[in-house]
Amino acid sequence: MGRDVIVACDFSSMEDTLSFLGKFTGRKPFVKIGMELYYAEGPAVVRELKARGHKIFLDLKLHDIPNTVKKAMAVLSRLDVDICNLHAAGTTAMMKAALEGLTRPDGSRPLLIAVTQLTSTDQEAMERDLLIKEPIKDVVMHYAKTAKAAGLDGVVCSPLEAEAVHGACGREFLTVTPGVRFSDGDVGDQKRVMTPAEAKRIGSDYIVVGRPITAADDPVAAYERCVREFVD
Repeated sequence: MGRDVIVACDFSSMEDTLSFLGKFTGRKPFVKIGMELYYAEGPAVVRELKARGHKIFLDLKLHDIPNTVKKAMAVLSRLDVDICNLHAAGTTAMMKAALEGLTRPDGSRPLLIAVTQLTSTDQEAMERDLLIKEPIKDVVMHYAKTAKAAGLDGVVCSPLEAEAVHGACGREFLTVTPGVRFSDGDVGDQKRVMTPAEAKRIGSDYIVVGRPITAADDPVAAYERCVREFVD
């Protein structure tokens, strides 16, 4: 896969999702299905969007004991998504178990990436709530290296950290970066953000964009702007 824009379909129903995606007559955007939509509609929404030709990043952020995650990934693998993820904080054993569960009998599998630190987390929150005192950049790099050593394909990280992740883990190690906003847009509850053009310049492989597209007056125009700034 090359560089691409992933649209975060953070809707509460299949109906709303299909209504939104129906606006895109010329393209089939790469889409992210997160917890809200998956918990509302289950595997049916994944199957429907795959049938309509969309690539899918299934963003469920698994984090549990290794055996539970292995079994869950085996189920998710049957949905034929393109990318799925887990929390790197679940440890090396959990990440390796996830890969085992995700790999099909023929050896194929979706890409598996690890969440380092959520883009809503800043240094103060990490120290206060998680009792992690190291600089957040060092924590992200450690989690990224651990994920690579476990055999994963990449990480979810802030675009501010993508360049450093590539430096630590190699250019082929994928960086999937939420926390992207237009220069004239609202950052919302994100703490560590960057524009699409800046994310391209520092080497993000995929940007995940939600409200700047889904809440735009003209979502298709907002998506095309993202593509122009990040892909073209």
